[in-house]
Amino acid sequence: MTEELEQNLMDARFELLLHERKGEELGNFLNDQNISDVVELVYRYPDSEAEIIGHMAIHRASSVFKLLDISAQKSVIKELPSHKTAALLNELSPDDRTDFLEEVPKKALRDLIKLLHPEEVKITLRMLGYPEDSVGRLMTPDYIYVYETDTVAEAFRIIRKNGKNSETIDVIYVINKKGELVDDFRIRDLILALPEMKISDLMDGRVISLNVKDDQEAASKIFRMNNRVALPVVDDNDILLGIVTVDDMLWVANEEYSEDIQKIGGTEALDEPYLDTSFFKLIRKRAPWLIILFLSEMLTTSAMTHFADEIQKAAVLTLFIPLVMSSGGNSGSQASTLIIQAMAVGEVTIKDWWRIMRREILSGLVLGLILGIIGFFRVSLWEFFHQIGIMNFSYGPHWMLIGTTIGCALVGIILWGSLAGSMLPIILKRVGADPAASSAPFVATLVDVTGIIIYFGTAYVLMGNLIQSGVLNV
Repeated sequence: MTEELEQNLMDARFELLLHERKGEELGNFLNDQNISDVVELVYRYPDSEAEIIGHMAIHRASSVFKLLDISAQKSVIKELPSHKTAALLNELSPDDRTDFLEEVPKKALRDLIKLLHPEEVKITLRMLGYPEDSVGRLMTPDYIYVYETDTVAEAFRIIRKNGKNSETIDVIYVINKKGELVDDFRIRDLILALPEMKISDLMDGRVISLNVKDDQEAASKIFRMNNRVALPVVDDNDILLGIVTVDDMLWVANEEYSEDIQKIGGTEALDEPYLDTSFFKLIRKRAPWLIILFLSEMLTTSAMTHFADEIQKAAVLTLFIPLVMSSGGNSGSQASTLIIQAMAVGEVTIKDWWRIMRREILSGLVLGLILGIIGFFRVSLWEFFHQIGIMNFSYGPHWMLIGTTIGCALVGIILWGSLAGSMLPIILKRVGADPAASSAPFVATLVDVTGIIIYFGTAYVLMGNLIQSGVLNV
């Protein structure tokens, strides 16, 4: 049976049960489906999303709810009866619940918190009190811990007693009587150990932990480097507060990727999905960068004004301004994107600036030579076509000197574009700014301004006498 046919059958069955108001059968039907299939069903039937969640068993409903985007979550909570909302919020893990609550308006937040159990209220308020984008907002206090003086048999009793409500039992954490994190070990180590062995015999002292105030993006890098499914979270006194699991880190990585892509495109990061962002908020996110880029591009006009006399006397040179400017901007955008990505995944750091600069100098020279040769060949080819009568336009008797000027200017502009594009993210990182802010449009604008200076400067050096005499004004 094809996937499309299965989906159609599922939709037909859902519509029938919904239309006939067979609540119990609808609940059984939804509970028998895969969680991912129910999520897709919610998106296909946005007008019935609250009914879908409301008819499911609460533990499965929470699994579906946490996979929905924020707009769908808000819609579900708005439509659900208060007792269903209370059950759903209390069933969610603390980290998933915090992710949702931090996105709702303050008035709604107060009303929703009133629906939580007293213990859940304490946990939620504490997590909401941590800085935005900190590890504290992601952690869950549901984990398994043992003491180093416990035996393996005692540890198994603790797991059987508390494991059902834990986020994961893949990793067991060892604390002392003060609650300080001492070590951690994988469940497989416990399974393979003898029952009478002490937990201290399983410890190796190589625990890796996160601070509750650590940035989420930095934590994501630690996960990648250490290949962990979960990491413990401690405070400044090494007291174990909770754990962060890999599914939370995948969510962070996706959010950071989306944010970086938006910044690279020359706009502020959107806080909500594109279609859920209000029109005026979208304008507010995009307008500042466009204004900055527009004002920066005005410097290009100023640079061209400086060479106004040369442009009037050598109009043929203006034909190649779009060519050389776009080439420089493209090389800068390439270098900027490569370095931003490499920094994001930890392939390069600020300390590698000299190695990066050295590579980009060589790369810029080679790429510049390649395009410079193509530029010279283009001028030569057009002049050849003129001489054999295919084209009417001619660059004049000094076409070879014009081609040489184009070629040399391209070498300089592409070299500068590569350097600017690669060094700007590193400079921004060094001063504490976001490297993604050195977006491709910003680098392209910077290179446009300087490209005009390099282009006409090269032309003036190579054929200043011809420009002054006006013989190039073809």
